[in-house]
Amino acid sequence: MHTVAGKAGPLSRAELGRIVAAIVIGNGFVAYDFTVYSFAAVAIGNLFFPSHDPASSLLLSLATFGAGFVMRPLGAIMIGHLADSRGRKAGLTASLTLMTLGTWLIACLPGYASIGPAATVLMVLARLMQGLAAGGEIGPASASLMESAGYRHRCFMVSWRGASQGAAAFAAALVGASTTALLSPAAMHAWGWRIPFVLGGLIGPVGWYLRRRMPAAAPRQRTRLNPRRLFAEHTRPLVCGLLMMAAPSVSIYVTVFYMPAYLVRTLHRPPTISLLTACLSGFVILVVTPLIGLAADRLASRKTLQYVSLVASLAAAWPAFWALTHGAGNLVSLVIITAYVALAVNNAGAGSVLMMEAFPAHRRAAGLSVIYSFGVVLFGGFSPFLVTWLINRTGDPMVPAWYLMGATALTLAALKAFPERTEADARVA
Repeated sequence: MHTVAGKAGPLSRAELGRIVAAIVIGNGFVAYDFTVYSFAAVAIGNLFFPSHDPASSLLLSLATFGAGFVMRPLGAIMIGHLADSRGRKAGLTASLTLMTLGTWLIACLPGYASIGPAATVLMVLARLMQGLAAGGEIGPASASLMESAGYRHRCFMVSWRGASQGAAAFAAALVGASTTALLSPAAMHAWGWRIPFVLGGLIGPVGWYLRRRMPAAAPRQRTRLNPRRLFAEHTRPLVCGLLMMAAPSVSIYVTVFYMPAYLVRTLHRPPTISLLTACLSGFVILVVTPLIGLAADRLASRKTLQYVSLVASLAAAWPAFWALTHGAGNLVSLVIITAYVALAVNNAGAGSVLMMEAFPAHRRAAGLSVIYSFGVVLFGGFSPFLVTWLINRTGDPMVPAWYLMGATALTLAALKAFPERTEADARVA
């Protein structure tokens, strides 16, 4: 039987289905709307950050993409605490509402040519609003999924949150590739880049409705917002967890979201092929992540498959990018990138469960949200900007490989140091 923390009695199949659907669709929507910006970075750079140097416009656009991550820690603390103190549904509804508002602002915002510097300011504001929402989404979503499952099904259930992010990347890239293929460059620059944001904005109310119908569970323990106490009482899991975010954050933001710009600007591949790469990568994450979660539930330690994945991706990073930069054809490049993504971006289930089991229930959503948000800000959000800048400075197209390898080595060390609870302790957490 499955239960929700704080809810008396087992969940029915209908209730469990509503929880999974509400979280998967809602989290996918949040991830889609937050990341679809990266696929329109070139057009947004030209329209909202005009410059005589196209590279400067792209860098400013990517910096604004990264600016959305600045608000993630604040969203993690505020919305994560809301989910811990008022119930998971309250936090999930708040994050979805903020993301919908930010998405519609981007979709409808006039360009710099129409309203001048106000366009730039409002674009940054929209990204900050989306960052606040995204920062508070991961913890409540993951905690809700984990708390609806028994101990031996936690990794599989939580893996659907990671899978939904793969589905979001798949959908965003598919929309981007379709609009690029069907519209002329002039039409894409004028209005076509807005299509992904409009479609995302239309999904928002559906996710909001589903979350409002989720079974409501009272929190086990009401607490006041006290970030200092959270950090003081859980220093080791917070610090180790933050460092563990290096590899997954850098991997997804470099190999999925930055890859289209890298293939077009650095390797001079066709735009449609580059977006197809992101599309296939998202599909691989959607399929592989639940399978890895299912396998992780069968093992005694939450760390085992994470070690395997990290070592394999560390070994594969340099050969993969060497092949990409030394004449691999478009089809071979697609295979290389999707295979690397399958190795490097697959442990959302086991990794998140390991982290959440280190916290008591009344700190679980805030704890994971803080780890995820600070980790993504530190390692992931500015990865496209830093990689682009380093390539421009050094002229070395292998920069992404070195960046990935460094992040993976750091995560391996942090994973070894992360405190893992015994099964008996984790069952009652």
